[in-house]
Formats: sequence, C-alpha cells, structure tokens
Amino acid sequence: MKKDGDIFRFASNEFSEKSAARLSNDSFLRALFKEETAYTPIWLMRQAGRYLPEYRALRERVGSFARLYKDPELSCEVALFPLARFPLDAAIVFSDILTIPDAMGLGLSFIENEGPKFEYPLRDERAIRELFVPDPFDRLRYLADAVSTTRHALAGRVPLIGFTGSPYTLACYMIEGGISKDYRFVKTMIYDRPDLMHHILDVVADAALSCLNAQIESGAQVAMIFDSCGGVLSTAAFREFSLPYTRRVVAGLIKEKEGERIPSIIFTKGGGAWLESIADTGCASLGLDWMTDLGEARRRVGGKVSLQGNLDPQALFAAPDRVAVEAVKVIDSYGPDATGLVFNLGHGVSQFTPPEHVAALVEAVHRYTRKPKSTKKTR
Repeated sequence: MKKDGDIFRFASNEFSEKSAARLSNDSFLRALFKEETAYTPIWLMRQAGRYLPEYRALRERVGSFARLYKDPELSCEVALFPLARFPLDAAIVFSDILTIPDAMGLGLSFIENEGPKFEYPLRDERAIRELFVPDPFDRLRYLADAVSTTRHALAGRVPLIGFTGSPYTLACYMIEGGISKDYRFVKTMIYDRPDLMHHILDVVADAALSCLNAQIESGAQVAMIFDSCGGVLSTAAFREFSLPYTRRVVAGLIKEKEGERIPSIIFTKGGGAWLESIADTGCASLGLDWMTDLGEARRRVGGKVSLQGNLDPQALFAAPDRVAVEAVKVIDSYGPDATGLVFNLGHGVSQFTPPEHVAALVEAVHRYTRKPKSTKKTR
C-alpha cells in the first residue's frame, strides 16, 4: 500500500497483530467500558464523508461510491481522511450497511441524489424463502480486507470500529428497495405476513452476526450496530421485530480477541422510548440521537451501559464559537462526572458541514473535559 503523504503518516512497516493491540490512545475503549479517561473521547458518525474536500476529490476521481468501499486500499484511505485533519479518538471502517443485502444478490446500486436502490426487493414469498447467509470471507471479502488494511495503517494510534445495520434496518431496505418515507411494504408485511418478516429477520440476523464477527477477526476492536429504522415502529412492533434480533446479534458477537475485550454499541435512531430495553441486550454502550437528553438517559439506564452522543448535527452549521457552546451543553447535560461518555453527534455529519466547524467541535470537547495530567491513563 502507498504510504506517502499525510493520509498514511500513521502507518507502520513493523505492523503486527501483537503490536497493534498496544494502542497509544485507548480513551474511546476505556469510556465504552465506563473506565476513567483523561478527557471525553470523541468520534463522529459519517466522519469520513462528503463534507471533506479530499473525499469529494477522490470520489470524483474514482467515479463511484461502491468502488471506494469495495477497494480495501481506497476504503482505508477514506477512513483515515478525518484523522489526518482532526485529533479524533476512534476510526471507523469506510463501508456501507447495505453490503450484506448486496452480497445476498439483491442488486444494489447507488443513484445520484436518490440514494441506494435494490434491483430485486423482497416482495414475494419465493424470493424470501431463498434468502441465504453470505460467506463474509467470500462475497464480502473486500470488507474484511478493508478492516485489516485500515487496522494496519492505523498502527495502534486509535481503535477501529467495525459495523453493520441491525437486522430490522437491513430488512427495511431489502423490502422497500431503498429509502422509504412511509415503510409501506415493510409494515404491510409486519401486519399481514409476520411469518415472512420473521423469516427475513432470522436470515439477516445470522448474516449481520457473521459479518460483524468477520470484521472482528480481521481487526475491528469495536462492533457497532446501526438500527436506523427501528424508531419508526410501534412499541409492540419494536419489541417483536427489532429488539430480539439485535439482541441475538449482540449475544453472538466475539467478546474477546487476543486478550482484549471487544465492546459493542447499539444506535437506534428514534429509540429514546426503549433505552432500558436496549441497554438490556448485553451491549456495552448506547448511541443516542439528539432528541434524547443525555442526563435523563443516564438516569434511566442506571450505569448499566456507557452512552454515546448526542449533539444535533445541524448545530455544526453555527459559527465555531457557537458550536463549542452547544458541545458544552451536551456534556453538562450528562452530569458532572463524565465517566462513561463518548461524545458524538445524534446522527451522521451532514455533507454540507464546514470542516473547520468539526475542528472546533473536537477541540472544544477535548479542552472542556480534559483532566489534570495526574489522571491515570493505563488500562
């Protein structure tokens, strides 16, 4: 792999699995496990994306979003873009949650200004019964390679997050055929043919678990599950069609590798009503959207899990000094002792966000929460 220039300045020719386990910055992992940290760690959902001019330039040169994430070296390059700009405390593999249904043969494409589309959405029983769990080291080999390549290039600087969509969220895209405003096809199946919906979720849960464990085997140090669509369900439907399948994935995850614990994070957009139930899944941390107060969430989960969140992404359009003010409000809402907090947005970074505003956010979080140097940092 080419390692010249800023993007690969963290890479090491002396990389090994053993040396990679020695992180120079483990604050993110410590916070996930509710251990003391020298400051509140921060990373951002969609931190490697279209708001960065270097990403836009590479995307224009390559010509396709899918070509970026299906090429392990390009995926690695994109994953490291934000770390070259900002002192973030974690990296996340550059990929997409829809790699799994794509590997199942549903014919994924990305339409400019429209988003993902599936050529063969799940609308008939025969197609549903023919669903299969793809081999993550065969049909998704590029993802495993992207994880190992990115872990190599990080060379122990910060932890690497692997991820997947929740079974319910993946099923939504697979049934609707893309982004949906009303989830008409999904909800029709839920209420009319729940047996078919459960079959889809059974297969997709196995696929999501297999995919996440393959990422862990390939070097991911944290496993994140994005339940982006769970919040559109009624409470009864969430408890039947989303929560148990997410719990099944968490239960099957590799929990330790090479002597290091592997924490998991669940982010359910719109899931504020069910925090206690999500915290009971066995995950290490809950990601919160901006509609949930951090302090209230902390009281409700009672220390069972750490929390990640949850600045409104639109706050990043304010002037940098105002961004800092809003960041402090989020931290203060958590409480005077910030143990167990990972700062993040309540959703992904908007493509229109000025990068200098992200820089102001990262600097403000680190400055406001930094403790005296005597704070113990070793794990």
